[in-house]
Amino acid sequence: MRSQAEPRARGRCGRPGRASTSLPLLALPLLWACASATLPQVVIHRQDGTTIGVSVEIADTAEKRQLGLMYRRELPERQGMLFVFPREEPLSFWMKNTPLPLDIIFINTAHTIVSIVAHATPFSEQPLPSHSPAQFVLEVNGGFCQRHRVAVGDRVELPRIAPPAV
Repeated sequence: MRSQAEPRARGRCGRPGRASTSLPLLALPLLWACASATLPQVVIHRQDGTTIGVSVEIADTAEKRQLGLMYRRELPERQGMLFVFPREEPLSFWMKNTPLPLDIIFINTAHTIVSIVAHATPFSEQPLPSHSPAQFVLEVNGGFCQRHRVAVGDRVELPRIAPPAV
């Protein structure tokens, strides 16, 4: 079961009309762009030979895997979260406390996509099983797989990561 995240801390607001207030707001898109440029990359090798890159946050601890993308209200098109499990086994996810529709891509130890849950329903507690053993799961925006023609059987190049301890 996923645990609830801590409430967001509220920042201090400046006075209207002050340059110092508007400058940080203008810098936010630049900061997000820089942050995504430094994230590890997953590369999906489609069966037609083309590739799709996705910047990922890594969920490689029990705590990170429990939280996942819960409470996120935005996710850029080519960003996602890569869940890393200690071993390959049947996996199941849910969408509790997740307001975004997601595509959930299950990947085995051979780095092949074994199943995809497309457009998972936000906030649903319905189990979403892998149907085949998997060690990695890539969560991306709902509809991503359809838009980019990602399919079962595609190969996935993962960033250099050590499997989590058992």
